[in-house]
Amino acid sequence: MSNTQTIMVALGPRSYPIIVGHAILPDFGKTLAPRLRGRRIGLVSDECVWSRYGEEVVGSLTEAGFSVTHAIIPPGEQHKTLETVSGLLDVFLDARFDRQSTIVALGGGVVGDIAGFAAAILLRGVGFVQVPTTVVAQVDASVGGKTGVDHPRGKNLIGAFYQPSLVYIDVGTLATLPERELRAGLAEVVKHAVIRDPDLFAHLETDLPRYAAAGATSEAWVRLIAENCRIKAEVVAKDERESGLRAILNYGHTAGHAIEALGDFDRYRHGEAVLFGMRIAGALAQGRGMWSAEDRKRQDALLDLLTAVEPPTDFPVDAVWDLMRSDKKVRAGTIRFVLPSRIGEVALVDDISRGEFESAWADALTGSAARPS
Repeated sequence: MSNTQTIMVALGPRSYPIIVGHAILPDFGKTLAPRLRGRRIGLVSDECVWSRYGEEVVGSLTEAGFSVTHAIIPPGEQHKTLETVSGLLDVFLDARFDRQSTIVALGGGVVGDIAGFAAAILLRGVGFVQVPTTVVAQVDASVGGKTGVDHPRGKNLIGAFYQPSLVYIDVGTLATLPERELRAGLAEVVKHAVIRDPDLFAHLETDLPRYAAAGATSEAWVRLIAENCRIKAEVVAKDERESGLRAILNYGHTAGHAIEALGDFDRYRHGEAVLFGMRIAGALAQGRGMWSAEDRKRQDALLDLLTAVEPPTDFPVDAVWDLMRSDKKVRAGTIRFVLPSRIGEVALVDDISRGEFESAWADALTGSAARPS
């Protein structure tokens, strides 16, 4: 395949490649065939993605000699539940899947999380492959093996670390995304730049408007997605189960997950909630003297380009605080925040007071810069 990049997630015997390219979806079956012993595929997608790419992917798999059972779920984070997973298990058990069968997730982060969790628990573990079709899934959710579902008490509280054997990314799928979805996904790209890569940040300061307006070339998208996958793969390889370094990937997620939950997983896209979470983290860091006003201004200038919805200023800040205390990242009852110290570097902080948070919430979300562009 021409114009592709391959990034390895180095996890010893569970290492796997991330293949990034353009117009490579028709080659998926023949790429997958030599990697699997079994020939039974459970293809999981949502209704929207299935209508665009389902027939093409099934055709590619069938041509490569696979037998495909498909399961279509409703779109949206509100369907990321144990009930949805149970429905998938019924489909694959009815089809008499065995341990050489493989579940393929075709879609965004919600599809990948649900399908991956089903793969982790079906027959105590079957094969799993990610084919992400959104920015947030391609740069973040599909890499690293986090799978799971939401609970009324919070996001992703039920799940498992379960690595795929392949992540297969065709950036051509991004051309069909609505602008709001594109902007929300790019928030995760800004996140990676802030926590790990000042050169990527500088690139975004020049070129983010082209990506946000779907004006970048396919070659540019391949480079951008691949660079973000390298960042994620490097962190995951050093800390697979988030005992230390991997926690930096939660930048913006502490408040972001609470914002998602208070919006019933419907008002805000995941990336939008993370975007507001990054604004809050930036305000906290500046308030502590950890981060310069100039660096915060640079971050928020990028986030301004991606802000497509009104900030959650109507959410009670005490409700946000209480939800953060139920987050799975809490340690001994203490909320852990990832706060920036400079562009490309962050630190874990676990002594943020409620008063500090309330001040940062007001500072980050009520100014004109937090309004949609």
